Amino acid sequence: MTSSRTGSDVPEGPTTAVKMSLLTLTMMVVGSMVGAGVFSLPSRFAQETGVAGALIAWAIAGAGMLMLAFVFQTLAVRRPDLDAGVYAYAKAGFGEYLGFFSAFGYWASACVGNVTYWVLITSTVGAVWPALGDGDTVPAVVVSTLGLWAFYLLIRRGVKEAAAINRVVTVAKVVPIIVFVILALFFFDAKVFADNFGGADYAGSLFNQVRGTMLATVFVFLGVEGASVYSRHAKRREDIGRATVLGFLSVFAVFASVTIVSYGIMPMGEIAELRQPSMAEVLEEAVGAWGQVFVSVGLIVSVLGAYLAWTLMAAEVLFVAAKDDDMPRFLRRSTSADVPVSALLMTTLLSQVVLVITFFSDDAFNFALDLTSALSLIPFLLAAAFAVKIMVRPDELTKGTGHGRDLAVSVVATLYTAFLLFAAGLKFVLVSFIIYAPATILFAMARREQGRRVFSPVELVICAISVAGAVLGLIALAAGWISL
Repeated sequence: MTSSRTGSDVPEGPTTAVKMSLLTLTMMVVGSMVGAGVFSLPSRFAQETGVAGALIAWAIAGAGMLMLAFVFQTLAVRRPDLDAGVYAYAKAGFGEYLGFFSAFGYWASACVGNVTYWVLITSTVGAVWPALGDGDTVPAVVVSTLGLWAFYLLIRRGVKEAAAINRVVTVAKVVPIIVFVILALFFFDAKVFADNFGGADYAGSLFNQVRGTMLATVFVFLGVEGASVYSRHAKRREDIGRATVLGFLSVFAVFASVTIVSYGIMPMGEIAELRQPSMAEVLEEAVGAWGQVFVSVGLIVSVLGAYLAWTLMAAEVLFVAAKDDDMPRFLRRSTSADVPVSALLMTTLLSQVVLVITFFSDDAFNFALDLTSALSLIPFLLAAAFAVKIMVRPDELTKGTGHGRDLAVSVVATLYTAFLLFAAGLKFVLVSFIIYAPATILFAMARREQGRRVFSPVELVICAISVAGAVLGLIALAAGWISL
């Protein structure tokens, strides 16, 4: 056995996983959700709708995501044999190939999400260092690259240390957001708010205005499944569900408040034109230049904490999938400090690739944000559908009785995630296929290592659909029908 002091790699990791309390698990959920998205909310919403549409959007998103949080709570209790959350549920419910797609999609979503963090950090610093622009210049890509690999080295030191840092950072980053809401209420202008209420400046129906905000709400709530992903580290199984619901309820009111109070500070047309992070610009309008500096510092702390949590969760999904023989064996490697080192390296490499791609995007931040949301929807949909399945037809592994309430919750969560796929639109569905389809190589590698047939007949059909979607997506990009 190698010494933990050296951090040398061992094939299967330590005998006992690092255990986390309810507080730590809750902080993982909050830390995952409170990241880049909340600081971009004023402008993102103002680009699509006014106060009325924003209120409706948050009502839909809050109810839908609460149902999804309840789904993860229910599954943690009723199927305690399953670890790694979204991936394990998709596999148990719909087979190995869709389980693999869920694992890969969730992982890819986390990697793309990590890129939004660096884009937003460099855009924030770009306000005082113009060479960084809006986070989409060559110097910005270089700075972000250095940040990516610095965090790789930090996390490689050990999950326990990284989780402890996340707990401290989570508390620190919530403070400036709450201060923003309080100050915005103090400087709130009822007349400006009333003028922004109807969203009359926007073309299209109120339904289309609300639909336009949906991917933004998905992005800010990503991480609600954080405790479920880290289920193998929970000291008590029931803490997983409690941490999920506590984490969600802790941030929902804050997210909605940040959006709504901003409409009382500036006309929505002006908010829509603000550079990111738009929260800083709104506070500057209210209190002066120090407000922008205050929010900008809070943003950097917040985003770095969220990046840490997301990188941990992304690597965990690949690691557990490899342990279950659904990913190639090389992804099982972990250090004696309980760090899935190969999965962590893959996570950093994909983030690096996406970071370079965003350099060629018309709007690096919004493209990465929307793609992150779209990639996460299929894993969420499969998890919710699995909950419906075991409520309708419980198997011998399903714990507990009285499935009526849980069935209703699961059905609502499934319908909500299906609606989100519709709201995402064809563009992001096709781009998602472009990412999903090549991942099948990893699935084939895992099957070959086990000496098994690569595809069953049903899996072959699913593969053909994903490849067809990827080809159509590439054609659409080449022809200019869709653009990044």
